[in-house]
Amino acid sequence: MNNRTHMCGEVTAEAAGQSVILKGWVQRARNLGGIVFVWLRDRTGIVQVVFDGNDISKELLELAESLRSEYVIEVHGQARMRAPEAVNKKLKTGEVEVVAESAIILNPSKTPPIYIEDDTKEQESLRLKYRYLDLRRPSMQNMLLFRHKVIKLLRDYMDEQGFIEVETPILSKSTPEGARDYLVPARVKPGTFYALPQSPQIYKQLLMLAGLDKYYQVARCFRDEDGRADRQPEFTQFDMEMSFIDPEDIQTVVEGAYAHVFKTLLNIELTLPLRRITWRDAMARYGSDKPDTRFGMEIQDVGEVVAGCGFKVFEEALAAGNTVCAICAQDAGHMSRKELDALGEFVKTYHVRGLAWAVVNEDGTLRSSFAKAMQGDSMQRLLDAVSAKPGDAVFVIADKKYVALTAMGQLRLRLGKQLNLIDNKRYDLLWVTEFPLLEWSDEENRFLAMHHPFTNVMEEDIPLMDTDPGAVRAKAYDLVMNGVEMGSGSIRIHQSDVQEKMFSLLGFTKEQAWEQFGFLLGAFQYGTPPHGGFAFGIDRMVMILSGAESLRDVLAFPKIQNGACPMMDTPSAVQPEQLEQLKIRCVE
Repeated sequence: MNNRTHMCGEVTAEAAGQSVILKGWVQRARNLGGIVFVWLRDRTGIVQVVFDGNDISKELLELAESLRSEYVIEVHGQARMRAPEAVNKKLKTGEVEVVAESAIILNPSKTPPIYIEDDTKEQESLRLKYRYLDLRRPSMQNMLLFRHKVIKLLRDYMDEQGFIEVETPILSKSTPEGARDYLVPARVKPGTFYALPQSPQIYKQLLMLAGLDKYYQVARCFRDEDGRADRQPEFTQFDMEMSFIDPEDIQTVVEGAYAHVFKTLLNIELTLPLRRITWRDAMARYGSDKPDTRFGMEIQDVGEVVAGCGFKVFEEALAAGNTVCAICAQDAGHMSRKELDALGEFVKTYHVRGLAWAVVNEDGTLRSSFAKAMQGDSMQRLLDAVSAKPGDAVFVIADKKYVALTAMGQLRLRLGKQLNLIDNKRYDLLWVTEFPLLEWSDEENRFLAMHHPFTNVMEEDIPLMDTDPGAVRAKAYDLVMNGVEMGSGSIRIHQSDVQEKMFSLLGFTKEQAWEQFGFLLGAFQYGTPPHGGFAFGIDRMVMILSGAESLRDVLAFPKIQNGACPMMDTPSAVQPEQLEQLKIRCVE
Protein backbone atom coordinates (compact mmCIF):
# COMPACT_ATOMS: atom_id res chain seq x y z
CA MET A 1 0.00 0.00 0.00
CA ASN A 2 1.06 3.56 -0.68
CA ASN A 3 0.11 6.73 1.13
CA ARG A 4 -2.87 8.43 -0.46
CA THR A 5 -2.27 11.78 -2.06
CA HIS A 6 -5.84 13.10 -1.91
CA MET A 7 -9.06 12.54 -0.04
CA CYS A 8 -11.90 11.69 -2.43
CA GLY A 9 -13.65 15.02 -1.95
CA GLU A 10 -10.43 16.92 -2.69
CA VAL A 11 -10.15 15.77 -6.31
CA THR A 12 -11.57 18.94 -7.81
CA ALA A 13 -10.65 20.90 -10.97
CA GLU A 14 -7.39 22.01 -9.34
CA ALA A 15 -6.23 18.36 -9.30
CA ALA A 16 -6.74 17.83 -13.03
CA GLY A 17 -3.57 16.51 -14.67
CA GLN A 18 -2.15 15.17 -11.40
CA SER A 19 -1.33 11.60 -10.44
CA VAL A 20 -3.48 10.60 -7.47
CA ILE A 21 -3.68 7.76 -4.98
CA LEU A 22 -7.13 7.35 -3.41
CA LYS A 23 -8.47 5.00 -0.77
CA GLY A 24 -12.06 4.53 0.28
CA TRP A 25 -15.33 2.65 -0.06
CA VAL A 26 -17.17 1.77 -3.26
CA GLN A 27 -20.45 3.66 -3.17
CA ARG A 28 -21.63 2.08 -6.41
CA ALA A 29 -20.14 0.43 -9.51
CA ARG A 30 -21.63 0.49 -13.03
CA ASN A 31 -20.36 -2.02 -15.57
CA LEU A 32 -21.16 -0.80 -19.09
CA GLY A 33 -19.30 -3.61 -20.83
CA GLY A 34 -15.62 -3.00 -21.19
CA ILE A 35 -15.75 0.13 -19.06
CA VAL A 36 -16.58 0.34 -15.34
CA PHE A 37 -17.53 3.54 -13.50
CA VAL A 38 -16.97 3.48 -9.73
CA TRP A 39 -18.04 6.10 -7.22
CA LEU A 40 -15.38 6.06 -4.54
CA ARG A 41 -16.30 7.54 -1.14
CA ASP A 42 -14.56 8.65 2.01
CA ARG A 43 -15.62 11.13 4.69
CA THR A 44 -14.82 14.13 2.46
CA GLY A 45 -17.07 13.14 -0.42
CA ILE A 46 -17.34 11.07 -3.61
CA VAL A 47 -15.24 11.03 -6.79
CA GLN A 48 -15.81 9.04 -9.98
CA VAL A 49 -13.13 6.53 -11.00
CA VAL A 50 -13.08 5.17 -14.57
CA PHE A 51 -11.71 1.71 -15.43
CA ASP A 52 -11.49 1.75 -19.26
CA GLY A 53 -10.85 -1.70 -20.73
CA ASN A 54 -9.17 -0.11 -23.77
CA ASP A 55 -6.41 1.37 -21.64
CA ILE A 56 -5.88 -1.12 -18.79
CA SER A 57 -4.92 -4.75 -18.41
CA LYS A 58 -7.41 -7.57 -18.51
CA GLU A 59 -6.65 -8.34 -14.85
CA LEU A 60 -7.41 -4.75 -13.75
CA LEU A 61 -10.67 -4.74 -15.70
CA GLU A 62 -11.69 -8.03 -14.10
CA LEU A 63 -10.89 -6.56 -10.69
CA ALA A 64 -13.07 -3.54 -11.49
CA GLU A 65 -15.91 -5.78 -12.63
CA SER A 66 -15.78 -7.64 -9.30
CA LEU A 67 -16.26 -4.51 -7.19
CA ARG A 68 -19.41 -4.26 -5.11
CA SER A 69 -20.86 -1.68 -2.71
CA GLU A 70 -18.72 -1.06 0.39
CA TYR A 71 -15.61 -2.81 -0.89
CA VAL A 72 -12.55 -0.99 0.44
CA ILE A 73 -10.10 -0.27 -2.37
CA GLU A 74 -6.96 1.64 -3.25
CA VAL A 75 -6.76 3.32 -6.68
CA HIS A 76 -3.82 4.86 -8.53
CA GLY A 77 -4.62 7.02 -11.53
CA GLN A 78 -4.72 10.36 -13.29
CA ALA A 79 -7.26 13.10 -12.54
CA ARG A 80 -8.77 14.66 -15.66
CA MET A 81 -11.56 17.08 -16.48
CA ARG A 82 -14.85 15.56 -17.59
CA ALA A 83 -16.46 16.47 -20.90
CA PRO A 84 -18.87 19.40 -20.38
CA GLU A 85 -21.90 17.22 -21.03
CA ALA A 86 -20.70 14.69 -18.42
CA VAL A 87 -20.27 17.15 -15.53
CA ASN A 88 -22.23 16.09 -12.41
CA LYS A 89 -23.32 19.27 -10.66
CA LYS A 90 -24.55 17.33 -7.62
CA LEU A 91 -20.97 16.39 -6.65
CA LYS A 92 -18.32 18.89 -5.58
CA THR A 93 -15.91 16.71 -7.58
CA GLY A 94 -18.35 16.55 -10.49
CA GLU A 95 -16.08 18.37 -12.97
CA VAL A 96 -13.36 15.72 -12.78
CA GLU A 97 -12.85 11.98 -12.79
CA VAL A 98 -9.93 9.70 -12.08
CA VAL A 99 -8.69 7.39 -14.85
CA ALA A 100 -7.56 4.25 -13.05
CA GLU A 101 -4.07 2.84 -13.80
CA SER A 102 -3.97 0.25 -10.99
CA ALA A 103 -6.11 -0.78 -8.03
CA ILE A 104 -6.07 -3.07 -5.02
CA ILE A 105 -9.00 -4.54 -3.08
CA LEU A 106 -8.04 -3.85 0.53
CA ASN A 107 -11.11 -5.60 1.90
CA PRO A 108 -14.28 -6.99 0.32
CA SER A 109 -17.71 -6.52 1.89
CA LYS A 110 -20.84 -8.54 2.33
CA THR A 111 -24.03 -6.95 1.00
CA PRO A 112 -24.84 -4.34 3.67
CA PRO A 113 -28.13 -4.82 5.57
CA ILE A 114 -28.87 -1.09 5.15
CA TYR A 115 -28.35 1.40 2.35
CA ILE A 116 -25.26 3.57 2.83
CA GLU A 117 -26.98 6.58 1.30
CA ASP A 118 -28.86 9.62 2.52
CA ASP A 119 -32.60 10.09 2.02
CA THR A 120 -33.37 6.42 2.50
CA LYS A 121 -36.29 5.32 4.67
CA GLU A 122 -34.58 2.69 6.77
CA GLN A 123 -36.17 1.82 10.10
CA GLU A 124 -34.31 3.54 12.93
CA SER A 125 -34.02 0.27 14.85
CA LEU A 126 -32.16 -1.31 11.91
CA ARG A 127 -29.93 1.75 11.49
CA LEU A 128 -28.98 1.65 15.18
CA LYS A 129 -28.31 -2.09 15.10
CA TYR A 130 -25.81 -1.49 12.29
CA ARG A 131 -24.73 1.93 13.50
CA TYR A 132 -21.14 1.42 12.28
CA LEU A 133 -22.57 1.24 8.75
CA ASP A 134 -25.13 3.98 9.31
CA LEU A 135 -22.28 6.31 10.32
CA ARG A 136 -20.78 5.92 6.83
CA ARG A 137 -23.67 7.93 5.38
CA PRO A 138 -22.53 11.44 4.36
CA SER A 139 -25.18 13.17 6.50
CA MET A 140 -24.06 11.30 9.63
CA GLN A 141 -20.39 12.05 8.99
CA ASN A 142 -21.23 15.70 8.36
CA MET A 143 -23.18 15.74 11.61
CA LEU A 144 -20.23 14.42 13.59
CA LEU A 145 -17.96 16.95 11.86
CA PHE A 146 -20.43 19.72 12.78
CA ARG A 147 -20.43 18.51 16.40
CA HIS A 148 -16.62 18.52 16.41
CA LYS A 149 -16.60 22.11 15.15
CA VAL A 150 -19.09 23.26 17.82
CA ILE A 151 -16.99 21.80 20.64
CA LYS A 152 -13.75 23.14 19.16
CA LEU A 153 -15.20 26.63 18.87
CA LEU A 154 -16.35 26.51 22.48
CA ARG A 155 -12.93 25.30 23.61
CA ASP A 156 -11.17 28.00 21.62
CA TYR A 157 -13.44 30.70 23.03
CA MET A 158 -13.00 29.56 26.64
CA ASP A 159 -9.23 29.46 26.16
CA GLU A 160 -9.30 33.05 24.94
CA GLN A 161 -11.27 34.01 28.06
CA GLY A 162 -8.61 32.57 30.37
CA PHE A 163 -10.34 29.32 31.37
CA ILE A 164 -8.41 26.14 32.26
CA GLU A 165 -9.65 22.72 31.14
CA VAL A 166 -9.61 20.18 33.97
CA GLU A 167 -10.86 16.59 33.86
CA THR A 168 -12.83 15.31 36.85
CA PRO A 169 -13.42 11.68 37.93
CA ILE A 170 -16.00 9.38 36.41
CA LEU A 171 -16.06 7.05 39.44
CA SER A 172 -17.59 9.29 42.07
CA LYS A 173 -19.90 9.33 45.10
CA SER A 174 -23.64 8.91 44.96
CA THR A 175 -25.28 12.22 45.86
CA PRO A 176 -28.90 13.39 45.48
CA GLU A 177 -28.94 15.58 42.38
CA GLY A 178 -32.47 15.00 41.11
CA ALA A 179 -32.17 11.78 39.08
CA ARG A 180 -31.25 8.16 39.77
CA ASP A 181 -27.55 7.36 39.78
CA TYR A 182 -25.83 4.64 37.79
CA LEU A 183 -24.01 2.61 40.44
CA VAL A 184 -20.72 0.76 40.00
CA PRO A 185 -19.85 -1.94 42.58
CA ALA A 186 -16.38 -1.69 44.13
CA ARG A 187 -14.64 -5.10 44.01
CA VAL A 188 -11.97 -4.09 46.54
CA LYS A 189 -14.59 -3.12 49.12
CA PRO A 190 -17.59 -5.46 48.76
CA GLY A 191 -20.97 -3.92 49.48
CA THR A 192 -19.87 -0.42 48.50
CA PHE A 193 -20.44 1.45 45.27
CA TYR A 194 -19.20 4.27 43.14
CA ALA A 195 -21.69 6.38 41.20
CA LEU A 196 -21.25 7.70 37.69
CA PRO A 197 -21.52 11.50 37.84
CA GLN A 198 -24.80 13.17 36.97
CA SER A 199 -22.59 16.24 36.50
CA PRO A 200 -19.16 17.42 37.73
CA GLN A 201 -21.01 19.76 40.10
CA ILE A 202 -19.16 19.13 43.37
CA TYR A 203 -15.77 18.70 41.72
CA LYS A 204 -15.96 22.03 39.94
CA GLN A 205 -16.94 23.75 43.18
CA LEU A 206 -13.92 22.19 44.83
CA LEU A 207 -11.76 23.45 41.96
CA MET A 208 -12.95 26.97 42.77
CA LEU A 209 -12.03 26.38 46.41
CA ALA A 210 -8.64 25.22 45.12
CA GLY A 211 -8.11 28.63 43.51
CA LEU A 212 -8.38 27.81 39.78
CA ASP A 213 -10.71 30.81 39.29
CA LYS A 214 -11.91 29.76 35.80
CA TYR A 215 -12.52 26.11 34.85
CA TYR A 216 -14.18 24.30 31.95
CA GLN A 217 -14.55 20.71 30.81
CA VAL A 218 -16.23 18.68 28.09
CA ALA A 219 -17.87 16.35 30.59
CA ARG A 220 -19.64 13.03 30.22
CA CYS A 221 -22.67 12.83 32.51
CA PHE A 222 -24.94 9.93 33.43
CA ARG A 223 -28.54 9.89 34.65
CA ASP A 224 -30.73 6.83 34.98
CA GLU A 225 -33.82 8.39 33.42
CA ASP A 226 -36.35 7.29 30.85
CA GLY A 227 -35.37 8.23 27.31
CA ARG A 228 -36.99 10.98 25.23
CA ALA A 229 -36.22 12.66 21.92
CA ASP A 230 -34.12 15.27 23.76
CA ARG A 231 -32.75 13.06 26.55
CA GLN A 232 -30.17 10.27 26.75
CA PRO A 233 -28.96 8.29 29.79
CA GLU A 234 -25.40 9.40 29.03
CA PHE A 235 -24.79 12.82 27.57
CA THR A 236 -22.15 15.52 27.11
CA GLN A 237 -22.18 18.93 28.68
CA PHE A 238 -19.75 21.80 28.31
CA ASP A 239 -19.15 22.65 31.94
CA MET A 240 -17.74 25.90 33.32
CA GLU A 241 -17.22 27.56 36.72
CA MET A 242 -15.91 30.97 37.79
CA SER A 243 -14.95 32.62 41.09
CA PHE A 244 -15.70 36.14 42.37
CA ILE A 245 -18.56 36.76 39.97
CA ASP A 246 -22.22 37.74 39.67
CA PRO A 247 -24.79 36.00 37.43
CA GLU A 248 -24.24 38.67 34.78
CA ASP A 249 -20.55 37.77 34.52
CA ILE A 250 -21.34 34.14 33.77
CA GLN A 251 -24.15 35.02 31.39
CA THR A 252 -21.82 37.34 29.47
CA VAL A 253 -19.31 34.52 28.95
CA VAL A 254 -22.04 32.09 27.87
CA GLU A 255 -23.55 34.61 25.45
CA GLY A 256 -20.13 35.30 23.97
CA ALA A 257 -19.54 31.59 23.43
CA TYR A 258 -22.90 31.16 21.73
CA ALA A 259 -22.34 34.24 19.58
CA HIS A 260 -18.96 32.84 18.50
CA VAL A 261 -20.53 29.52 17.43
CA PHE A 262 -23.47 31.20 15.65
CA LYS A 263 -21.27 33.62 13.74
CA THR A 264 -18.64 31.04 12.72
CA LEU A 265 -20.89 28.14 11.77
CA LEU A 266 -24.16 29.79 10.74
CA ASN A 267 -23.03 33.35 9.89
CA ILE A 268 -25.73 34.68 12.23
CA GLU A 269 -25.10 37.68 14.47
CA LEU A 270 -26.75 37.30 17.87
CA THR A 271 -28.05 40.48 19.46
CA LEU A 272 -26.44 40.71 22.90
CA PRO A 273 -27.21 40.84 25.73
CA LEU A 274 -29.96 38.26 25.38
CA ARG A 275 -33.43 38.94 26.72
CA ARG A 276 -34.11 38.04 30.37
CA ILE A 277 -37.44 36.79 31.72
CA THR A 278 -38.17 35.64 35.27
CA TRP A 279 -39.45 32.14 35.95
CA ARG A 280 -42.75 33.49 37.26
CA ASP A 281 -43.24 35.60 34.13
CA ALA A 282 -42.33 32.69 31.85
CA MET A 283 -44.87 30.43 33.56
CA ALA A 284 -47.58 33.11 33.54
CA ARG A 285 -47.15 34.00 29.84
CA TYR A 286 -46.03 30.73 28.27
CA GLY A 287 -46.84 27.98 30.78
CA SER A 288 -43.25 26.75 30.64
CA ASP A 289 -39.88 27.45 32.23
CA LYS A 290 -38.38 26.91 28.76
CA PRO A 291 -40.70 29.04 26.63
CA ASP A 292 -40.74 28.91 22.85
CA THR A 293 -41.00 32.61 21.97
CA ARG A 294 -40.90 32.18 18.19
CA PHE A 295 -44.66 32.75 18.13
CA GLY A 296 -47.21 34.66 20.22
CA MET A 297 -50.46 33.20 21.58
CA GLU A 298 -49.49 34.11 25.14
CA ILE A 299 -51.48 32.89 28.12
CA GLN A 300 -53.74 35.37 29.90
CA ASP A 301 -55.14 35.26 33.43
CA VAL A 302 -58.89 35.77 33.03
CA GLY A 303 -59.88 35.12 36.64
CA GLU A 304 -61.16 38.65 37.23
CA VAL A 305 -63.02 38.65 33.92
CA VAL A 306 -64.99 35.44 34.65
CA ALA A 307 -65.61 36.10 38.35
CA GLY A 308 -69.35 35.77 38.92
CA CYS A 309 -69.92 34.49 35.38
CA GLY A 310 -72.26 31.71 36.48
CA PHE A 311 -70.19 28.87 35.03
CA LYS A 312 -69.68 26.49 37.94
CA VAL A 313 -66.26 25.20 36.83
CA PHE A 314 -64.74 28.69 36.74
CA GLU A 315 -66.41 29.91 39.92
CA GLU A 316 -65.40 26.84 41.96
CA ALA A 317 -61.80 27.19 40.80
CA LEU A 318 -61.67 30.84 41.82
CA ALA A 319 -63.33 30.11 45.16
CA ALA A 320 -60.61 27.56 45.90
CA GLY A 321 -57.89 30.13 45.14
CA ASN A 322 -57.01 28.51 41.82
CA THR A 323 -56.41 30.00 38.37
CA VAL A 324 -58.52 30.49 35.27
CA CYS A 325 -56.30 31.11 32.23
CA ALA A 326 -56.92 31.37 28.51
CA ILE A 327 -55.30 31.61 25.10
CA CYS A 328 -56.68 32.92 21.83
CA ALA A 329 -55.66 30.90 18.77
CA GLN A 330 -55.99 33.21 15.79
CA ASP A 331 -57.54 31.75 12.62
CA ALA A 332 -58.17 28.41 14.37
CA GLY A 333 -61.94 28.60 14.06
CA HIS A 334 -61.94 26.01 11.29
CA MET A 335 -61.36 23.20 13.80
CA SER A 336 -63.98 20.47 13.87
CA ARG A 337 -65.68 19.25 17.04
CA LYS A 338 -63.57 16.10 16.81
CA GLU A 339 -60.36 18.15 16.72
CA LEU A 340 -61.49 20.31 19.65
CA ASP A 341 -62.39 17.23 21.71
CA ALA A 342 -58.97 15.75 20.94
CA LEU A 343 -57.36 18.88 22.39
CA GLY A 344 -59.47 18.39 25.53
CA GLU A 345 -58.17 14.85 25.93
CA PHE A 346 -54.63 16.10 25.31
CA VAL A 347 -54.67 18.62 28.17
CA LYS A 348 -56.06 16.02 30.57
CA THR A 349 -52.75 14.16 30.30
CA TYR A 350 -51.29 17.15 32.16
CA HIS A 351 -53.58 16.55 35.17
CA VAL A 352 -56.25 19.20 34.58
CA ARG A 353 -59.96 18.44 34.74
CA GLY A 354 -60.72 19.54 31.20
CA LEU A 355 -60.66 22.21 28.51
CA ALA A 356 -63.33 24.81 27.81
CA TRP A 357 -63.43 26.16 24.25
CA ALA A 358 -65.24 28.72 22.16
CA VAL A 359 -65.03 29.38 18.42
CA VAL A 360 -66.04 32.73 16.95
CA ASN A 361 -67.45 31.93 13.52
CA GLU A 362 -66.73 34.16 10.55
CA ASP A 363 -70.27 35.56 10.72
CA GLY A 364 -69.78 36.50 14.36
CA THR A 365 -71.88 33.66 15.81
CA LEU A 366 -70.46 31.40 18.47
CA ARG A 367 -70.08 27.68 19.03
CA SER A 368 -68.78 26.72 22.43
CA SER A 369 -68.56 24.00 25.06
CA PHE A 370 -69.55 26.36 27.89
CA ALA A 371 -71.17 29.55 26.53
CA LYS A 372 -74.67 28.46 27.59
CA ALA A 373 -73.55 28.39 31.22
CA MET A 374 -72.22 31.95 31.12
CA GLN A 375 -74.57 34.63 32.45
CA GLY A 376 -75.25 38.12 31.06
CA ASP A 377 -72.43 39.60 29.04
CA SER A 378 -69.72 37.54 30.75
CA MET A 379 -69.02 35.53 27.58
CA GLN A 380 -68.52 38.67 25.52
CA ARG A 381 -66.28 40.15 28.22
CA LEU A 382 -64.13 37.01 28.08
CA LEU A 383 -63.84 37.20 24.29
CA ASP A 384 -62.95 40.89 24.50
CA ALA A 385 -60.33 40.23 27.18
CA VAL A 386 -58.41 37.84 24.91
CA SER A 387 -59.02 39.97 21.77
CA ALA A 388 -60.91 37.21 19.96
CA LYS A 389 -62.23 38.08 16.52
CA PRO A 390 -64.20 36.15 13.87
CA GLY A 391 -62.27 33.05 12.83
CA ASP A 392 -60.48 32.66 16.18
CA ALA A 393 -60.71 29.95 18.83
CA VAL A 394 -60.46 30.55 22.57
CA PHE A 395 -59.36 27.91 25.07
CA VAL A 396 -59.77 28.15 28.85
CA ILE A 397 -58.44 26.00 31.71
CA ALA A 398 -59.38 26.30 35.39
CA ASP A 399 -57.28 24.45 37.95
CA LYS A 400 -54.44 24.84 40.45
CA LYS A 401 -52.21 27.64 39.26
CA TYR A 402 -49.14 25.88 37.94
CA VAL A 403 -51.05 22.77 36.92
CA ALA A 404 -53.32 24.95 34.76
CA LEU A 405 -50.46 27.04 33.37
CA THR A 406 -48.37 23.96 32.51
CA ALA A 407 -51.28 22.30 30.69
CA MET A 408 -52.06 25.53 28.83
CA GLY A 409 -48.40 25.88 27.92
CA GLN A 410 -48.41 22.42 26.36
CA LEU A 411 -51.63 23.21 24.48
CA ARG A 412 -50.01 26.42 23.22
CA LEU A 413 -47.08 24.44 21.81
CA ARG A 414 -49.33 21.86 20.20
CA LEU A 415 -51.42 24.56 18.55
CA GLY A 416 -48.29 26.42 17.46
CA LYS A 417 -47.15 23.34 15.55
CA GLN A 418 -50.63 22.36 14.34
CA LEU A 419 -51.35 25.84 12.97
CA ASN A 420 -47.84 26.26 11.48
CA LEU A 421 -47.09 29.32 13.60
CA ILE A 422 -43.47 28.43 14.31
CA ASP A 423 -40.67 29.70 12.06
CA ASN A 424 -38.24 26.77 12.09
CA LYS A 425 -35.50 28.89 10.53
CA ARG A 426 -35.53 31.29 13.45
CA TYR A 427 -33.35 31.04 16.57
CA ASP A 428 -34.85 32.65 19.67
CA LEU A 429 -32.57 32.69 22.72
CA LEU A 430 -33.35 34.07 26.15
CA TRP A 431 -32.46 33.67 29.82
CA VAL A 432 -35.00 32.44 32.37
CA THR A 433 -34.00 33.73 35.82
CA GLU A 434 -35.11 33.74 39.47
CA PHE A 435 -36.25 30.13 39.65
CA PRO A 436 -37.80 28.93 42.91
CA LEU A 437 -35.14 27.41 45.13
CA LEU A 438 -37.41 24.52 46.10
CA GLU A 439 -40.41 22.63 44.80
CA TRP A 440 -42.78 20.59 46.93
CA SER A 441 -43.16 16.85 46.26
CA ASP A 442 -46.50 15.39 47.35
CA GLU A 443 -45.10 11.94 46.63
CA GLU A 444 -42.17 12.34 49.03
CA ASN A 445 -43.93 14.86 51.33
CA ARG A 446 -40.94 17.18 51.36
CA PHE A 447 -39.19 19.93 49.45
CA LEU A 448 -36.86 19.05 46.58
CA ALA A 449 -34.20 21.30 45.05
CA MET A 450 -35.52 22.68 41.75
CA HIS A 451 -31.99 22.79 40.31
CA HIS A 452 -29.62 21.10 42.78
CA PRO A 453 -28.84 21.35 46.52
CA PHE A 454 -25.85 23.67 46.00
CA THR A 455 -27.77 26.60 44.48
CA ASN A 456 -27.51 29.89 46.37
CA VAL A 457 -30.38 32.09 47.50
CA MET A 458 -31.35 35.64 46.54
CA GLU A 459 -30.10 37.69 49.48
CA GLU A 460 -33.44 39.39 50.08
CA ASP A 461 -35.14 35.97 50.34
CA ILE A 462 -32.83 34.48 52.99
CA PRO A 463 -35.32 35.27 55.85
CA LEU A 464 -37.98 33.29 53.95
CA MET A 465 -35.94 30.10 54.36
CA ASP A 466 -37.33 29.91 57.92
CA THR A 467 -40.82 31.28 57.33
CA ASP A 468 -41.86 30.41 53.73
CA PRO A 469 -39.33 28.11 52.00
CA GLY A 470 -41.53 27.65 48.94
CA ALA A 471 -41.32 31.37 48.16
CA VAL A 472 -37.50 31.53 48.18
CA ARG A 473 -35.94 32.45 44.85
CA ALA A 474 -32.66 30.95 43.72
CA LYS A 475 -29.72 32.63 42.02
CA ALA A 476 -30.34 30.28 39.12
CA TYR A 477 -30.61 30.86 35.39
CA ASP A 478 -31.37 28.70 32.37
CA LEU A 479 -30.54 29.45 28.74
CA VAL A 480 -33.45 28.60 26.46
CA MET A 481 -33.46 28.36 22.67
CA ASN A 482 -36.60 27.65 20.64
CA GLY A 483 -38.37 26.14 23.63
CA VAL A 484 -35.50 23.83 24.61
CA GLU A 485 -33.36 24.20 27.72
CA MET A 486 -29.84 24.57 26.34
CA GLY A 487 -28.09 24.80 29.67
CA SER A 488 -28.47 25.63 33.31
CA GLY A 489 -26.42 27.42 35.91
CA SER A 490 -26.44 29.19 39.23
CA ILE A 491 -24.44 31.01 41.83
CA ARG A 492 -23.40 28.36 44.36
CA ILE A 493 -23.62 28.26 48.12
CA HIS A 494 -20.10 28.79 49.48
CA GLN A 495 -20.68 28.90 53.25
CA SER A 496 -21.06 25.79 55.42
CA ASP A 497 -23.91 27.21 57.54
CA VAL A 498 -26.02 28.16 54.51
CA GLN A 499 -25.32 24.79 52.88
CA GLU A 500 -26.36 23.00 56.08
CA LYS A 501 -29.55 25.09 56.14
CA MET A 502 -30.27 24.04 52.55
CA PHE A 503 -29.79 20.37 53.43
CA SER A 504 -32.13 20.85 56.38
CA LEU A 505 -34.86 22.22 54.11
CA LEU A 506 -34.42 19.14 51.92
CA GLY A 507 -35.07 16.88 54.90
CA PHE A 508 -31.51 15.96 55.88
CA THR A 509 -30.57 15.85 59.54
CA LYS A 510 -27.25 17.45 60.45
CA GLU A 511 -25.76 13.99 60.87
CA GLN A 512 -27.05 12.80 57.48
CA ALA A 513 -25.74 15.92 55.76
CA TRP A 514 -22.26 15.49 57.18
CA GLU A 515 -22.27 11.74 56.50
CA GLN A 516 -23.09 12.26 52.83
CA PHE A 517 -21.51 15.66 52.15
CA GLY A 518 -18.95 16.00 54.92
CA PHE A 519 -16.12 16.39 52.41
CA LEU A 520 -17.85 19.42 50.91
CA LEU A 521 -19.03 21.01 54.14
CA GLY A 522 -15.58 20.53 55.61
CA ALA A 523 -13.94 22.04 52.53
CA PHE A 524 -16.13 25.13 52.84
CA GLN A 525 -14.40 25.89 56.15
CA TYR A 526 -11.12 26.67 54.41
CA GLY A 527 -11.79 29.94 52.62
CA THR A 528 -14.15 29.18 49.75
CA PRO A 529 -14.56 32.06 47.28
CA PRO A 530 -18.00 33.11 46.02
CA HIS A 531 -18.47 31.20 42.77
CA GLY A 532 -20.95 30.05 40.17
CA GLY A 533 -21.15 28.40 36.82
CA PHE A 534 -23.07 27.03 33.91
CA ALA A 535 -23.32 23.85 31.83
CA PHE A 536 -24.08 23.87 28.09
CA GLY A 537 -26.00 20.88 26.78
CA ILE A 538 -23.76 19.97 23.84
CA ASP A 539 -26.08 17.31 22.43
CA ARG A 540 -29.12 19.60 22.44
CA MET A 541 -27.09 22.50 21.06
CA VAL A 542 -25.92 20.44 18.09
CA MET A 543 -29.42 19.00 17.60
CA ILE A 544 -31.06 22.42 17.27
CA LEU A 545 -28.30 24.16 15.31
CA SER A 546 -28.13 21.30 12.80
CA GLY A 547 -31.90 20.88 12.49
CA ALA A 548 -31.84 17.26 13.67
CA GLU A 549 -35.08 15.82 15.04
CA SER A 550 -33.59 13.69 17.82
CA LEU A 551 -30.52 13.48 20.02
CA ARG A 552 -29.92 10.06 18.49
CA ASP A 553 -29.12 11.83 15.21
CA VAL A 554 -26.23 13.81 16.73
CA LEU A 555 -24.54 11.05 18.75
CA ALA A 556 -22.18 8.49 17.30
CA PHE A 557 -23.51 5.59 19.37
CA PRO A 558 -26.81 6.53 21.06
CA LYS A 559 -29.13 4.53 23.25
CA ILE A 560 -32.79 3.91 22.43
CA GLN A 561 -35.73 4.88 24.64
CA ASN A 562 -35.27 2.08 27.19
CA GLY A 563 -31.56 2.84 27.56
CA ALA A 564 -30.47 -0.11 25.45
CA CYS A 565 -27.90 -0.23 22.65
CA PRO A 566 -29.17 -2.45 19.78
CA MET A 567 -25.70 -2.60 18.22
CA MET A 568 -23.90 -4.06 21.25
CA ASP A 569 -27.01 -5.64 22.79
CA THR A 570 -26.52 -3.86 26.09
CA PRO A 571 -27.32 -3.90 28.94
CA SER A 572 -26.51 -7.59 29.10
CA ALA A 573 -25.88 -10.34 31.60
CA VAL A 574 -22.36 -11.00 32.88
CA GLN A 575 -20.54 -14.16 33.84
CA PRO A 576 -21.40 -15.62 37.26
CA GLU A 577 -17.71 -15.45 38.18
CA GLN A 578 -17.79 -11.65 37.80
CA LEU A 579 -20.76 -11.35 40.14
CA GLU A 580 -19.02 -13.63 42.63
CA GLN A 581 -15.95 -11.37 42.63
CA LEU A 582 -18.18 -8.41 43.40
CA LYS A 583 -20.15 -10.30 46.05
CA ILE A 584 -23.38 -9.59 44.14
CA ARG A 585 -26.34 -11.93 43.76
CA CYS A 586 -29.20 -11.22 41.33
CA VAL A 587 -32.72 -11.91 42.58
CA GLU A 588 -36.00 -11.83 40.65
